[in-house]
Amino acid sequence: MTGITASDGLAPGLADPAHDSQRLFRAILDAFAHPGRIVALPEAPAAVAPMSQAATAFILTLIDRDTPLWLAPSFDTPAVRDFVRFHTGAALVAFEADALFGLASTERCPLFDGFPIGNDAYPDRSATVVVEVPSLRGGPSLTLRGPGIDGQAQMAIPGLTDDFVQERAANHALFPCGVDLVFTAGSELLALPRSIVVER
Repeated sequence: MTGITASDGLAPGLADPAHDSQRLFRAILDAFAHPGRIVALPEAPAAVAPMSQAATAFILTLIDRDTPLWLAPSFDTPAVRDFVRFHTGAALVAFEADALFGLASTERCPLFDGFPIGNDAYPDRSATVVVEVPSLRGGPSLTLRGPGIDGQAQMAIPGLTDDFVQERAANHALFPCGVDLVFTAGSELLALPRSIVVER
C-alpha cells in the first residue's frame, strides 16, 4: 500500500469488519440469487463521494488485494483511490481488460465493453461492473427472465441508454462467459448476472 494511515482524513471502513462484511456479503448474495430484486444493505457504511453507500459497501465487502479494480474517470479521485488502497489493498488498474471489478456510471457507453468475459474453461475469470445510478426506480420498465426469477421480474433503472438491451443481449449470448452487473443507488443495489435475459 502507499503508507496512508487512518488519521490522514480517510473515510472509515467497516466498524466491525468480520461481522459487517459477512452481513453485507449475505445481502449481496441475496441480490445475485434474485436478479432484479432491489436489496437494501443493512447498516451500510458511510459513502465515499462520489460513490454511494451501496457501492462503498460492495467494495469493502468483495474487493481485496487479489481483485484488481478499474475506476471510471468520474470515480478516479484521490479520495476514492486512497480509500480503496487503504481499506482493501486492491490494485487500481488503468485498463478495463486488467480488472476483475469495475466502477462506472451509465455515462459509460458501451457500458461494459473491454472488461474480461472469462473463457469456457474459466468463466469465473470475468469481471463484475458496479454501475452507479441516480435511483433503482422510476425508469423505463424492462423485463428480466432467467435463473433465480420465478417467471419474470421487472427493473426500472433511470439513465440507461437506448442501446442497453441490445448490449445486454450480446453479453448474454456469451454465457457461461460474460460480464455481471450490479446497479447501486443510495444504500440499495440490484444485481444483473450474465445469465439473465433483458427485454423491453
